[in-house]
Amino acid sequence: MPLTDFYETKALTDDQFEMRSRVLLVDDQLIVAEAFRRMVADIDDMEVFYCSDPARAVEEAARIKPTTILQDLVMPGMSGLMLLSLLRSHPQTRNVPIVVLSTKEEPKVKSEAFAIGANDYLVKFPDKIELVARIRAHTRGYLVQQQRDDAYRALRRMKLELERKNSELEALSCRDGLTGVLNRRGFDDFLNKEWLRAIRERKQLGLLLIDIDHFKEYNDNYGHQGGDECLRRVAFALGASLKRPSDIVARYGGEEFAVILPDTGIDGGAMIADSLCGAIETIHVPHAYSKTADHVTVSIGVAGMLPVTGDTPEDLVDLADKALYEAKSFGRNQYRCSESSGNTVVTSD
Repeated sequence: MPLTDFYETKALTDDQFEMRSRVLLVDDQLIVAEAFRRMVADIDDMEVFYCSDPARAVEEAARIKPTTILQDLVMPGMSGLMLLSLLRSHPQTRNVPIVVLSTKEEPKVKSEAFAIGANDYLVKFPDKIELVARIRAHTRGYLVQQQRDDAYRALRRMKLELERKNSELEALSCRDGLTGVLNRRGFDDFLNKEWLRAIRERKQLGLLLIDIDHFKEYNDNYGHQGGDECLRRVAFALGASLKRPSDIVARYGGEEFAVILPDTGIDGGAMIADSLCGAIETIHVPHAYSKTADHVTVSIGVAGMLPVTGDTPEDLVDLADKALYEAKSFGRNQYRCSESSGNTVVTSD
């Protein structure tokens, strides 16, 4: 190996040095570098890089990515212990094995070197067999640790991706495939969460149950595709009319929708129901077979409760269902309200 090649620092691709020892020697004495070159010249699995300026050692190490660093303890301009500290503080070299080289055994200095982060301490230069064995051992340990870290990072990425996919699947499982709003499962989950929050924060909870008037006649005469399009348009109009992000539309079943209204009493629910009736009027979906109007209309049951321990979400649903029944009984295309007052259910326009 010519001396010029030995001193030339060159970067290789990962697959070229993956299983090789890449040694960076940091020493201001050229004679030491030459001695080391001769010692390992016939070692096929070892590639050596040389840096004579300790001030550039960190930069060079970050560039060539050594598997082991050999550094002198005494150098002009910067002490070996200072360089060791710099290498240990740099993110690209903090885990690279570092072997400190010294001209003699100095227990105090050796102790300081190990305290700062040295992995080994050698009096230069040791026997070739010992030196090569130590470099290989440090390299092997470093590469194994790198592989473990890479595997952990890959596993972490896979875990995060799996969590993301599961979240997407969970979200999809709670969405109605036709209208895009929450399905019945999503409705139940959201209502239960808001119910518990209302009890905890002592706030009211409102619920609207919405039924498309004479939808069977619509479906029978306009066909299932027409019925699906009607459901989509109604769902979109309902969602677009809600002003607060916390108000959630769900498809309750068939032609029925529900709107959950956190922190909303009966009066607020009535105002929202009135606006939703108007929104459905505005989209004016023709319905020649309705007994109520010449276009699609809805009937809405409005309910409100101040939940307390012992009540259940089903109590709120029952109130809204009773109000919806009243709205349909009194001619449809309107809303009716019911709220709990002790053990009495009060129904009103």
